Amino acid sequence: MAHTGRPWSDFKPPAAAPVWAAIEGLGRYYILVAALELDVFDTLEWTGPVRVEELAAKLDLPVDHLRSLLDGVVAQGLLDQFVDLYELNDTARRYLVSDGPATMASLVPVAPGPHGNWTRLADTVRDGRPATPIEDDPAAFYVPLVEGTFTTMFRCAGRADLKVRYSANPASRVLDLGAGGAPWAIAILKSCPDGTAVVNDLDGVVDVARRKAAEHDVADRCEFRAGDFHTIDIESGAYDLVVLGHVCRTEGADGARHLIRRAFDALAPGGRLLLADYFPDMERKSNPHAVLMGTTMMASTVRGFTFTHRDFSEWLVDAGFEALRLIEPIGFQQTFIATKPAATKPR
Repeated sequence: MAHTGRPWSDFKPPAAAPVWAAIEGLGRYYILVAALELDVFDTLEWTGPVRVEELAAKLDLPVDHLRSLLDGVVAQGLLDQFVDLYELNDTARRYLVSDGPATMASLVPVAPGPHGNWTRLADTVRDGRPATPIEDDPAAFYVPLVEGTFTTMFRCAGRADLKVRYSANPASRVLDLGAGGAPWAIAILKSCPDGTAVVNDLDGVVDVARRKAAEHDVADRCEFRAGDFHTIDIESGAYDLVVLGHVCRTEGADGARHLIRRAFDALAPGGRLLLADYFPDMERKSNPHAVLMGTTMMASTVRGFTFTHRDFSEWLVDAGFEALRLIEPIGFQQTFIATKPAATKPR
């Protein structure tokens, strides 16, 4: 006889694993935050493989409590444990040691936004606005955030040259709007020895860019222009490259379109826009990282959401750009490259 009904639901209940993954997610995150706060990874880099008793003595922590924390980190695949020895694995060595080559150690605590906003997410959805949006004190949030993201974004910007070839113009004129620590402008200037950059961000945040540019010996080729990127004065037709690096998703659809139009006006004919962000797929389910970033923006900003590749493609074309390309210099880091026509067409 032909079977009718839903075999999975009728005869075998669906697995509860996705629910448990969500429940455990809170604990997994705070286990990692605590391990970073207690200096576990940097200390293990110094000690090498070590018994918990010795590590507890060095960190001045109770042995049993530290063992429980370490086991939680091991369970996440972020440390190795052999019999009674704990040690760094390759992931921890690269991403969680403070001087690791791609360290995310200072990013982890700030990446989700203000933690308290997550406990009030239902209210935010009801009200259409978070109770404590980061716009209330942007510098307080963005200064540690741009510090934490600098290493990742700098790697992304440097590798982008393999596709963008901005180094082919050694005298590039760069405008970096909402630059944060200016990883894009700095990477471009390091590859363009005669290049110059206008670096913009809010008062307080732009100081991070000043410091990072000095650390990379390009500060003498930067003009630091503090202010709101929607309203600051920008020279028309003056730049070879304009960067919008992970800023459009904070501004809502109207704000993102306005920034794209400002970028178009700032570019010289033939100039290019580099627009980096997290782009959900059309159905908003095949790229969980970008989708969850959108929820993160909703949880803590007044206007923030993520937008799809199609959204940005349409906005770029509407602004007058052509020759759109999408590259992914490193994992999860995608960037639109869009060119201003050499001869501007009437719109």
